[in-house]
Amino acid sequence: MQVEISRDGALKKLDNFINAELPNYNFKRNFDLGPDDKSNVSCLSPYISHRLITEYEVAKIVLAKFPYQKVEKYIQEIFWRVYWKGWLELRPQVWSDFTEDLKALKEDDNYKKAINGETQIKCFNDWVNELKENNYLHNHTRMWFASIWIFTLNLPWQKGAEFFLKHLFDGDAASNTLSWRWVAGLQTKGKHYVAQAWNISKFTNNKYQNVKLNENALPLTDKREYKLSPINLDYDDNANENLLVFENELNLENHKLKNYKNIYLILLTNEVRKIKLEKKVLDFKTQIINDQKKRLDQIKVINETELQSSAKETISFDVIHPSIGENYSYLNSLRKKLNLKLSFILNEEDKFSWQFSNKGYFNFKNNIPNILSKFKIN
Repeated sequence: MQVEISRDGALKKLDNFINAELPNYNFKRNFDLGPDDKSNVSCLSPYISHRLITEYEVAKIVLAKFPYQKVEKYIQEIFWRVYWKGWLELRPQVWSDFTEDLKALKEDDNYKKAINGETQIKCFNDWVNELKENNYLHNHTRMWFASIWIFTLNLPWQKGAEFFLKHLFDGDAASNTLSWRWVAGLQTKGKHYVAQAWNISKFTNNKYQNVKLNENALPLTDKREYKLSPINLDYDDNANENLLVFENELNLENHKLKNYKNIYLILLTNEVRKIKLEKKVLDFKTQIINDQKKRLDQIKVINETELQSSAKETISFDVIHPSIGENYSYLNSLRKKLNLKLSFILNEEDKFSWQFSNKGYFNFKNNIPNILSKFKIN
């Protein structure tokens, strides 16, 4: 898979996919054709997850060329990320519990064999190596992978979610954590995803046949319940001179930026991350941040040490809301430590869309036309 490192490159990749493959998406999307052929899917997730381009932009570009009925499934797949973000915003304790759970989990021999691709399951081993080499997996393969990890290898789902976050270019707190919970049967209580040998064979064009799996596994259980919490983001319309932008919300084009004296693009190092990222993932984030840096003279790329230094001199910042996850957790702890005054900026599309994340995706999916209409995307 060719990886672009610029917004312009991502938009070109989208245009190529629309013209060449989108008409066949519904029929081909579930096939994993191997690491050297991802032509049947758009592979835009590394850019969307960093908001180098947004879900709403993708929908607008697609719908400028095709009627909604022709591309409904593709739009729905794109909007999963919006839904997951909204779901986690409404239940932030899920992220906190996930990261706390990791602290108590041990990395035994079975875990080490899994992450080194040394199990008795060839397809799984191949996918481990593909993930490490390309930092990407087909979405259908991610479901198979997670199911095998949980139900056949009997490994903790949290360690699998962590493994993905370490290696994926498109890893983000919401879609990754909640997708693993869904496979396990925790996201929708009692409804889990169990990989089937026939399904793997069919959608890999018979590359992997007669895979020995636990196909009768029961869903996992967890007594913890997560009630809806209101999304409370402080916003003060006073004129701050400084704007904070984390690497997962880089689309400056879609914010009405004031005349900020300083715009800080922040990439946290592994020193302060709850989940340590592989070097290739941090390098990818660095490259796309540096691409965005070229857009405005007042942009500065900094890490958490430089942010803390700036915060000691200036305690008031505007912040493009980085969503629940690694960046928000760090920022919240820094706010408490230094008594920062933060004014959060949330784009209108997310603010409107997230209200439909209070239930399952079926409810959200039914409201996608309302979202598109609200922002004149259709």
